[in-house]
Amino acid sequence: MSTGWVKELPFAITVTDKTGKIIEMNDSSVQTFEKYGGKTLVGKNVADIHSDRACKKITEIIETKTANSYTIEKNGVKKLVYQTPWYQNGEYAGLVELSMVIPAEMPHYVRR
Repeated sequence: MSTGWVKELPFAITVTDKTGKIIEMNDSSVQTFEKYGGKTLVGKNVADIHSDRACKKITEIIETKTANSYTIEKNGVKKLVYQTPWYQNGEYAGLVELSMVIPAEMPHYVRR
């Protein structure tokens, strides 16, 4: 993701192929995963930077082709994480993970 509109978005985008190999990272993703190697993670398996529990969930997402979303808080920073399969020509091609900082308290609206 060295070019285009996604490069400098203020949230992390990490893309894997169908084997779990990281194929793209935007600037925020590189920064988020700096302690694991940052840009050098491209070409490595996503399992290399996730716990066994997280790897189990990633395997489930791959097998069921369903999205997974959750919030986390680390070092006082709350984030929304959204992981979803992506497709190319109708065939499963890998996973995309979006990770963005969100406010500690966030409005929620029910619209009709």
